[in-house]
This record gives sequence, C-alpha cells and structure tokens, in this order.
Amino acid sequence: MDRAETGRRGEQAAARYYIGQGCTLLARNYRIREGEIDLILRDPAGVIVFCEVKTRTDRDALCRPAASVTVAKRRRIIRTARQYLQQTGQQEVFARFDVAEVNPLDSGRWMVHIIKGAFDASAR
Repeated sequence: MDRAETGRRGEQAAARYYIGQGCTLLARNYRIREGEIDLILRDPAGVIVFCEVKTRTDRDALCRPAASVTVAKRRRIIRTARQYLQQTGQQEVFARFDVAEVNPLDSGRWMVHIIKGAFDASAR
C-alpha cells in the first residue's frame, strides 16, 4: 500500500470512528486556496469538528503523528475552517480542532486516537 492509499484509509478509519461516536460527517477533504481540512463533522452536541488526520505506519513511528501538525499547518487549518463556516453560514456555532492519530495494525484494523481540542483558533 502506497503512502497516499495509507492516508486515504486512515481518513476513512477516523471518519468511521467519529460516526461511531454519533457524529455526522459534513465534508471530507474540504479545500480552498489557503488550505485543506481532512474531515469536518458535527458532534452530537452540535459542535463543528475540524479534524486533521495523521496516519503513520510502524516504519514512521519515530514520533507521534500529531507532532507533524506544525504552527503553520494549524494556521492554515484555522483560516480554512473560518472560510468553511462563512460559506456555510455557521459563523455563530461552536467549533473544535481535533487531530486524529491513525496507525494500521497487523490485524488489518486501524488504531484511532483522537486528540480533542488539540489547538484553538487563537493558535499562533
């Protein structure tokens, strides 16, 4: 499995996890010029969740996947999230920024670890 396919499957695993927790998937790979957001969901409490999915294989396990979400990446995600909320007329809703760390297991299943509120819109 190549890197792109691993990433796609990791995103699918994260989406399944959120849906299993009662979330509704609103968008996948939402892109604008400023950036991209892997998953956009609404949780059962009505909070909009912007999720950056980081998938790593054992070969890549030198650091935690969330460590690769740099300050610059967070800024791009925040700008993109603001644009999404504006485009969809949801500027007044509560929003949260999560990071999903996804690792394939030898069994063919995926381990998903969600870091809820990994950063906020004031991230610098």
